[in-house]
Amino acid sequence: MLAKSPVLSPEEYLQLETQSSTKHEYFDGEIVAMAGATDAHVTIAGNLFAELRSHLRGSGCRIFISDMKVRIDTRNRFFYPDLLVTCDSRDTKTATYKRFPKLIVEVLSQSTESFDRGDKFNDYQTLESLQEYVLINSRHRRVEVFRRQTNGLWLFQTYDDCETFRLESIDYTGTFEMLYEDVSLERGDRGESDLVN
Repeated sequence: MLAKSPVLSPEEYLQLETQSSTKHEYFDGEIVAMAGATDAHVTIAGNLFAELRSHLRGSGCRIFISDMKVRIDTRNRFFYPDLLVTCDSRDTKTATYKRFPKLIVEVLSQSTESFDRGDKFNDYQTLESLQEYVLINSRHRRVEVFRRQTNGLWLFQTYDDCETFRLESIDYTGTFEMLYEDVSLERGDRGESDLVN
């Protein structure tokens, strides 16, 4: 739900975020407070972050986990993706947000899945630097990858409980065993779960 607040400029929003104990995403002047994440959500993101941090070492690329914002100038938005990778030196000049991600990963939750698949992805597509957008399911062992092609169209590939999945933008092949290690898959609306490993 959009917060009842006056319209904020990007600069006012960024200042607010430095003082707030709650993270907010920014939609053309309005802000939305972010809810906390589940055990499965945090574990999946952490597993992948640890893998990619090691994979990218020495490459000139950097990976950031959920506290780093992506700024989308064309839509006047700021989002907090679960993971982002940038290889663009211009991103070293901004400490609290990045403008030129190569890869963005969102771990799906019931409350945000439709937004992550719809309007948020539409906004992310306006980032010319973005080569892959990845959705990781927390209720099923599934990874969905959208890859930008040279003609600008997006190719969709699903990895459904396979042994491995591929992130071509950073030349990485990961395993489902690693991704879902110690993850209790979410079930239904009552917070039930099934332990994977």
